[in-house]
Amino acid sequence: MATEEQSEGLAFHPMDQFIVKPLFGGDTVGMVTPTNVTLWMAITVLCIAALFVLGTRGRAIVPSRIQSIAELAYGFIHKMVEDVAGKDALKYFPYIFTVFVFIVFSNFLGLLPAAFTTTSHIAVTAILAMAVFLTVTILGFVKHGMGFLSLFWISSAPLPLRPILALIEVISYFVRPVSHSIRLAGNMMAGHAVIKVFAAFAPLILISGIGLAVTPLSILAITAIYALEVLVAFIQAYVFTILTCVYLKDALHPHH
Repeated sequence: MATEEQSEGLAFHPMDQFIVKPLFGGDTVGMVTPTNVTLWMAITVLCIAALFVLGTRGRAIVPSRIQSIAELAYGFIHKMVEDVAGKDALKYFPYIFTVFVFIVFSNFLGLLPAAFTTTSHIAVTAILAMAVFLTVTILGFVKHGMGFLSLFWISSAPLPLRPILALIEVISYFVRPVSHSIRLAGNMMAGHAVIKVFAAFAPLILISGIGLAVTPLSILAITAIYALEVLVAFIQAYVFTILTCVYLKDALHPHH
């Protein structure tokens, strides 16, 4: 099989970019083994810290570019939390803002050549989603006690339909962390895999005459998909964050 792939000259594995590898060699990944995932998560945290340390250091009336970026991100998420979850949700703004900046930085850093997209792994997005799910669920019971269960009882519906709708609402509620995590990981993985597939055809011009037509088309496709991925990187962070605000609103105001 390897011989056939080499003779064809198009052996490529678009999913190899998502393999978790030990950072200092070896083949075994243990619970505390530094990997390429932990490296890029650390880089993400350092980039976030650098942005807000440098962006808030001067606090000039006429902001610098980096201060403008930091203020824009802060104001954007602050308004989102207030508009979606209400003013009483602003006390939870630091947590939501942290989730947003971590995801958006992870997504954009993953677009760098030879980088690793940490948000393409369900293990990472599942932890983020479960943290949101547990936080809003615990918060709902702490603030409302058993009254939080009114979230599942749609009082405006006809009485015979309420038990059926309640069952649907319960199932929908527990599916939230699954859809919340898979949406982010799936979108990030799919885009990067497609780029890798088209990139495999780019050097075809060096191998075969058909590459005169295929190579320019593949480069054009890579450029278009990369531009789309830049947009997706922000949109997926936005979607994850706004859903967090929606879930927080349900915890603070469970009554239909």
